[in-house]
Amino acid sequence: MSSETESSHRFENIQILALIGLRVVIGWHFLYEGLSKLLEPGWTSAGYLAESKWLFSGLFHWIIANPPVLEMVDFLNIWGQIFIGLGLLLGLFNRTAAVAGITLMALYYVANPPLIGMVSRVPTGGNTVIVDKNLVELFALCVLALFPTGKIVGLDRLIMLLRQRKAKVSEGVPVAKARKEESAPPPGPITLPRRELVRSLATVPILGGFAYAALRQRSFEEHHLVAAAEGNVDTLTSATMKTFQFSSLKDLEGEIPMGKIGDLELSRIFLGGNLMGGWAHARDLIYVSKLVKSYHSDAKVFETFRIAEACGMNTILTNPVLCRVIGDYWLKEKGKIQFFSDCAYGEDIMTGIKMSVDGGAHSCYVQGGIADRLAAKDRIDEIGKAFDFIKQNGLPAGIGAHALDTVKKCVEAGIKPDYWVKTLHHCDYWSAGPEEEHDNIWCTNPPETIAYMESLEEPWIAFKTLAAGAIHPDVGFQYAFENGADFICVGMYDFQIVDDANIAAKILASNLNRSRPWRA
Repeated sequence: MSSETESSHRFENIQILALIGLRVVIGWHFLYEGLSKLLEPGWTSAGYLAESKWLFSGLFHWIIANPPVLEMVDFLNIWGQIFIGLGLLLGLFNRTAAVAGITLMALYYVANPPLIGMVSRVPTGGNTVIVDKNLVELFALCVLALFPTGKIVGLDRLIMLLRQRKAKVSEGVPVAKARKEESAPPPGPITLPRRELVRSLATVPILGGFAYAALRQRSFEEHHLVAAAEGNVDTLTSATMKTFQFSSLKDLEGEIPMGKIGDLELSRIFLGGNLMGGWAHARDLIYVSKLVKSYHSDAKVFETFRIAEACGMNTILTNPVLCRVIGDYWLKEKGKIQFFSDCAYGEDIMTGIKMSVDGGAHSCYVQGGIADRLAAKDRIDEIGKAFDFIKQNGLPAGIGAHALDTVKKCVEAGIKPDYWVKTLHHCDYWSAGPEEEHDNIWCTNPPETIAYMESLEEPWIAFKTLAAGAIHPDVGFQYAFENGADFICVGMYDFQIVDDANIAAKILASNLNRSRPWRA
């Protein structure tokens, strides 16, 4: 053999080893990704799919909105990664595993591609434009599909050799003298030379190394989690975020009942819009408003709406400032959430009503702060004019209030709204105090409010039921529904919605100690 031929032969062997190495490391990656998702409590692909803005984004968002479909997609995702990883690592059904991996990576890429001008909040692990790790791995899998190495080193080779031996034996040709002599097939099991067995099973020990590494990695994470549970803050480091777990749509337990205002069918719990608009009521924590506005990008608001709808909350009550983002959600995301507007636009309530009507609001009401200020100055006629203007636009019209006197003065003036929006919460929390200007209390006289609202025949939407986060939902929801509220409006982050929906559904399904008849 010439030196040139020997060099070419060595080069081909290096190429084969490189392909096998590529197959093993990609298999390792897929297998670890799949097992990590399987072992992570509450893992779901909803967050990743929610960020989709490109091809098939409507399909991905529909998947999120349908929990059984999302559960099936998560199942296929997890076990698909595990079986693809095992197939590549062991060289078993090599080409099939590679093609399945290509399909999965293509879906990942289409869901959140790093295209020019397309901003996504999905972590990328680096700076990317057009090409990201998903696309790189996709093309690497294409190479493995075109040049499958499982029949060179892997279980595919073992299967191939056993089939060949079996075929030769069944034809009556002894393996040792194949195509040379004919005799009876040898008795006993079909065997392979040791060298072939070693070659076929060469990557199996890597699976043992994978198991050891995975267990060590998991025990390291568990060390941090246990330390966190014991209050040892010094040991949290990078595992801190692992301690922050919240419910996913898989954990949804019940359905939120519906009620009606006019012809509108409404969930008994509304999604509040304060957090999305930056009205955090964080008392003297002056940075919080900017923080929550930074958190609530359009994509995050859309995701929050989708989760709320999936949990049976079909209505948001908020300010006309959010008309644009709600309209985009309806137009771009095909969302169905209904919009109740408080029409607050500075002190110009009429402009706020016009903005809300033009923005597609399903109902409008005179915002509580504005109504309180007008009522305090005995300008009830202005509240009446705003109310009439809403009715003239063909929408259900309401009156809001923090102060009970506002409701009383409107009733005395003969205004009969389609519903009331009135604060309700108990005052048994440490920061409660009578000074409303301190932004720490919104219902200064709950017993009087409960007694008076019981006499009114119109539906009552209670808000500030958690006193801006001072009261736990278990307590606040129960208190509001038992004391006469027909609906409650609650500001929620996306990660709180499932828990709040479960709490509301459980309370509404129980035997409430409620004296006021349901008015919706």
